[in-house]
Amino acid sequence: MGHLGRTCYRYRKSTLIGWLLTVACLITLWMRFGAAADNSFAGTDQGQTILNQHFARQSGDTLTLAIRSTEPIRGSTESGIEQALGPFKTAANVTGVSPLNIARDGHIAFATIQFNVTTVPTGEAKALMHDATIASQQAASQQAASQQAASGHGGVTYNLGGDAVDLAESPYGGPSDGIGVGAAAIVLLIAFGSLLAMGLPIATALMGIGSGLSLIALIGHIFPAPSFSIIVAAMIGLGVGVDYAMFIVTRFRAELHEGNAPEDAVVTAMRTAGKSVLTAGITVSIGMLGLIVLRQSLLTGVAIAAAATVAMTVLASLTLLPALLGFSGTKLARPPRLRMHRHNRSTTGSSAEKWASVIQRHPVAAASLAVGFLLVIAAPMLSMKLSMPDESAQARGSMGYASYATMVDGFGPGFDAPLIVAGPPDLSAAHALLEHTPGIAAETPVVRSADGKAGMFIAYPTTGEQDAATNALVNKLRTELPADTYLTGPNAGNVTFANLIGQRMPWLIGIVIALAMVLLAAVFRSIAIAVKAAVMNLLSVGAAFGVLTAVAQWGWAGKLFGFPEKMPVTTWVPMFLFVILFGLSMDYEVFLLSRIRESYDATGDNAASVATGLARTARVITAAAAIMVVVFLSFVLGANVSVKQVGLGLAVAVLIDATVVRMVLVPAVMELLGKANWWLPRPLARILPGTALTEADPVPATDPLPVPATR
Repeated sequence: MGHLGRTCYRYRKSTLIGWLLTVACLITLWMRFGAAADNSFAGTDQGQTILNQHFARQSGDTLTLAIRSTEPIRGSTESGIEQALGPFKTAANVTGVSPLNIARDGHIAFATIQFNVTTVPTGEAKALMHDATIASQQAASQQAASQQAASGHGGVTYNLGGDAVDLAESPYGGPSDGIGVGAAAIVLLIAFGSLLAMGLPIATALMGIGSGLSLIALIGHIFPAPSFSIIVAAMIGLGVGVDYAMFIVTRFRAELHEGNAPEDAVVTAMRTAGKSVLTAGITVSIGMLGLIVLRQSLLTGVAIAAAATVAMTVLASLTLLPALLGFSGTKLARPPRLRMHRHNRSTTGSSAEKWASVIQRHPVAAASLAVGFLLVIAAPMLSMKLSMPDESAQARGSMGYASYATMVDGFGPGFDAPLIVAGPPDLSAAHALLEHTPGIAAETPVVRSADGKAGMFIAYPTTGEQDAATNALVNKLRTELPADTYLTGPNAGNVTFANLIGQRMPWLIGIVIALAMVLLAAVFRSIAIAVKAAVMNLLSVGAAFGVLTAVAQWGWAGKLFGFPEKMPVTTWVPMFLFVILFGLSMDYEVFLLSRIRESYDATGDNAASVATGLARTARVITAAAAIMVVVFLSFVLGANVSVKQVGLGLAVAVLIDATVVRMVLVPAVMELLGKANWWLPRPLARILPGTALTEADPVPATDPLPVPATR
């Protein structure tokens, strides 16, 4: 690491130019050849295969046009509605529009718009939403010109609903990245008291993220990923990228303050903080790649996307940053200009040492209180319910929610969660079975394919997509339908996805924990450190799950975080939180314990080493946690409820991990364990590679690198 840092420092111009050209090329390739997103978690099952082969016109995506009329839908009103459907029938990729289905009250109807593509492009969805708005305005104008309007009667309203509409109205992206960068810059300015020290981590992180996101779009041709993969990758990349660069800059400044030359300061920073960054980045990547265990193609795509972004931010921190530090020279050694920063800098270390001594005098009480607090916060997790969000979770005032509300009023909540039954041409037995099944509200007639080789019909549950009863109904029907008859469609696919997560989640947790423990045992040469880190990280993750359940599902402070109503936790969110948080929480563990280990190797005094480690890392870990918290909370400001849940869960977990866990639980447990903290059985010591994070690594007396002539 020292050799790498010295090389990038000396050849800083070449390193910087290389990075600029690489990022520019990658972004250009992204813009021209980037792969499209794939948002179908349902995948392709046997029922979908039948639809694709025999019902090509019905195998694509659908949108629902919900219609509400103040007058009964008959006669001239029905004719006017049929005429208004014209633009939808001729729209791009539309294969047909179903006849009107009129509710019993006669005032609500809907038509299904069928497409020949599996995912309706956002641009087309917006165009059709505009057509629906125009149709409503024209109906209102016609009513205003009639005598009925004068007597207080209204008109006809058209609202389009469906996944494409939801994505158009509440995209995964938004202003979150810009807000997160701005908030991170403010925290860095407060922490360092210097514009230069603030700018270097931001610039390094942005270069790493830019290259990482470009790679995601290109890798998508091999490993397709959903739309939110870029948002998740940007969220993680921004948080860890700024933190990793900040840790190296902090160590570099400390070396300058001790009187070392800039080049020597870079080498020492890379041999210590650089090693920690590399270890932390590998741990985060291990966590994300654990999603491959689930063997679901889109989740594999997300895992590779996030791991690629983290890898690029680590690479930027270990190569680009030393070059940028070379340009800064000794400027970072100047006293900070912020008066508040100068005061904090002089008091933070002593305050941390005093705090550590308090914890070490009462380790049992401190550990008990911390664990009890974490368990109480995690308790709501026991009632967590998982489901993919439906249109009831859309913002009030949106067209998607208006369509949902109209359909619920006219046909019940189950019409938002249709179940498609596909199989042989004769489906009379399956049709009769569902007709007498509790929980089924209505069925369409059986339709035979044009080639006469297959049949299909649609059943509508009495409960909505987010209702646990709908999931139970789908699982029940799959066991009762004949062997050659299949339940398919988006809702059934979501239930399949939820079942897969439930079955394979224990494997994911076990493999990620095992790999992380092996890495930590190798780095810190300790079994106790590895086990302790795993347990504490699980406590942090559990606390995050508990808070997320209380806010999203129970509705506690839900409005404050922008959740329109109580809703289940999105099916894929808990596993993403686990793999991300397990990696991120290891960051603070690595940076804190590396300092403690350095002191212990030098003194052999466990208690003093813990206090010294806390004192040396308190300010930087606090700043790093603050950066991650504000970055993750910025994603709560977005429109998509699933991304909101991810941002909230990450922010809560990082806050708890950097305060309760690192400042209370870690010193208390390490005081109780004493020298057992550093115990490593001899057989393992011979097997594990020697990669301890210490400054005792030999520094070559003579530098083999040639000195550039331009230096």
